[in-house]
Amino acid sequence: MIYKDLKEAICRSLCADVTVVERDDGYFFIDTPFEFGDGDHYSLFLKLLPSGGVRITDRGTTFMRMSYLNDLAKFKDGMRGRLLESLLGGSGLREESGEFFIDVPGDALGSSLVKFGQAITRIHDLTFLNKSRVATTFYEDLREEVEEIVGKDRVIENYIVPDVPNADIYPVDLYVKGESPLFVFGVPDQGKARLATVILQYLRHYLGPRFRSLVVLEDQSSIPHNDRGRLINAATMMVNTLEAKDDLRVKLEVGLH
Repeated sequence: MIYKDLKEAICRSLCADVTVVERDDGYFFIDTPFEFGDGDHYSLFLKLLPSGGVRITDRGTTFMRMSYLNDLAKFKDGMRGRLLESLLGGSGLREESGEFFIDVPGDALGSSLVKFGQAITRIHDLTFLNKSRVATTFYEDLREEVEEIVGKDRVIENYIVPDVPNADIYPVDLYVKGESPLFVFGVPDQGKARLATVILQYLRHYLGPRFRSLVVLEDQSSIPHNDRGRLINAATMMVNTLEAKDDLRVKLEVGLH
């Protein structure tokens, strides 16, 4: 089989798996073999532009799909926002009001459809940062949750406690202002569990009972029993996972009074 035969065979195979359906709203629906991880097909649409080109768009379906199990506001800022911005810049896609699209000349439609599908896959994969938080997004999520409960104006990040020797090497993740000062520590792994224990013991030595502390674990099963035990002894209160929002709210309220 020569090059021309291979090319024709590939084209026939690909075309057989692609269906174009004209709609009454001026769009064409493109049924492709592209799938998300759970087997659902992408929703891809085409719209002819007055300039003669073609717009490839998802018509907001990707973000809608992501919203089922995620807060879309988290994809607009922080680490997720920066990753999304980088993905859009690298692929040439634009986003407006939740719709991802790209305008291309007609003769680039085939390759652009493939690239659009690849970009949508990468964008959708950002949801996995929610399911297995890297440390950066865990701390961002913790801060946002605390700010939502107590108010942004009451939270200071990376707080250096005054009147404590060498306090700059014993920082507090979040200081929450209240009747009683509350120091909040996020603990995504064993290393931070040990560090938080050291910081809490050091601050308790110099401040005594003048503050309360709350430790929030990303996943208690990831912290070895002995490390978790020492941390429990050092902290005033603990929340076993950031998903326990009601528990976090109650313990923040208790810690501030």
